[in-house]
Amino acid sequence: HGNLLYIGDHVGQDENAQTVRGKVGENAAVTPEEASELAAQAALRVLSTISHYCDGDLDKVDQVIKVVGIVNGESDFIGHGKVINGASDLIAKIFVDAGMHARAAVSTNSLPLGVAVEVDAIFELN
Repeated sequence: HGNLLYIGDHVGQDENAQTVRGKVGENAAVTPEEASELAAQAALRVLSTISHYCDGDLDKVDQVIKVVGIVNGESDFIGHGKVINGASDLIAKIFVDAGMHARAAVSTNSLPLGVAVEVDAIFELN
């Protein structure tokens, strides 16, 4: 919309590019540490999508506006912020000052297809 690019519904995948499904928690199918890596991997997929829309030139990104991370957490899980740091930290590292962004990190009782982590983002393009 205008000079804003909205990217949604990128999920964490394993090293074999298989979508990782399951609840996140200390004693769950997906540990918080694994989920943080999945969030970082989902952020890489977001960047791949941006690269596609920017003809391979990430310098067309003026600012990362917002990152939203959603964790498929167990009912007592409270570490969703640490999980989504995987995505936020990676984006900030790649874009440096332009990578400073607002963020929402939430947990829910389910995500589509049972995925463990989902990342959405908004970027301002030049």
